[in-house]
Amino acid sequence: MPTATIHEVAKEAGVSIATVSYVLNGSRRVSEETRQRVLEATHRLGYRPNITARNLQASETRLLGYSWRPSPPDQFNPILDRFLQATAEAAERHGYRILTFPTGTIDEEATLYEDLIRVGQVDGFVLSNTNLDDVRIRRLMDLGFRFVAFGRSNPSLDFPWVDIDGTEGIRLVMQHLIEMGHQRIGCLAWPEASLTGHYRLAGYREALESHGLPLDGGWIARCENTHDEAYDMAGRLLKLPAERRPTAIVTMSDIMATGAINAAWDAELQPGRDVAVTGFDDAPIARFLRPSLTSLHQPLGEVGERLVTMLVDLCQGRPVPEPHVILSPRLVVRESSMRCTP
Repeated sequence: MPTATIHEVAKEAGVSIATVSYVLNGSRRVSEETRQRVLEATHRLGYRPNITARNLQASETRLLGYSWRPSPPDQFNPILDRFLQATAEAAERHGYRILTFPTGTIDEEATLYEDLIRVGQVDGFVLSNTNLDDVRIRRLMDLGFRFVAFGRSNPSLDFPWVDIDGTEGIRLVMQHLIEMGHQRIGCLAWPEASLTGHYRLAGYREALESHGLPLDGGWIARCENTHDEAYDMAGRLLKLPAERRPTAIVTMSDIMATGAINAAWDAELQPGRDVAVTGFDDAPIARFLRPSLTSLHQPLGEVGERLVTMLVDLCQGRPVPEPHVILSPRLVVRESSMRCTP
């Protein structure tokens, strides 16, 4: 069955061929009523634009690619949701769209980038969850293709990125806990291979040192960013002898903090009274936990806007005025980090 043509879509919608092109390419703003007429006409007729031909004519797609790792069925990732929404909204303001695609591994993602570049389907990529020796970054730099990243990598790799100051964030948390009278502070840290985890753990260590507090290696427990592993590691910390047991536990994420809170309840300790717990992300659920969770709020709206602005500048051949941006998180104090009880 032959596919519909752009001429037929224009006739069906009662607009010009140019207007159909503007709507489908996102290359010029049209009224919302006209846009909806064109989209409904393409749907009724089953029109599928020839992406390759369009790219050859326009030399751009107005699409920015973004890949993510799907969460396991029993987990959630509210930060990914908020980041993706912020990025999509920022792209819309610049006249672009986000093309999202899930991948299972870093290598698979890097290979898919090459495929999308080969067929000319995107103008650039947004990366996240970066790490040291990140194969995606090296591959895109070798190809000379446009990309930006939410997160840093090797200092020797020069590419545009925006990141949250995890070191400063954990220092803020530690300062708050110390002011609440806590001196035995445990930490649920990410595995050593995590660059973001490295920055956050540095804030924990620096805060202890600056306040002259002891660093007990037994107070640091490393685990993956899951509720269950955090629950197990927090449980081990809380089983330490009473005179050595931490009175507060700092975690690298709200998901981990939830595991620590549940471990405290099951150890017959009341979170917020017998042991303080803090998170990092300020996910929407933080307000509804019992007790409500003290956490660090990430300015994801600004992250998305800055990343997209950088990438659009690259796509349009403009210089990026500030290619390396570190944003500060904001401490949100709630019930889970009350004053230390003797």
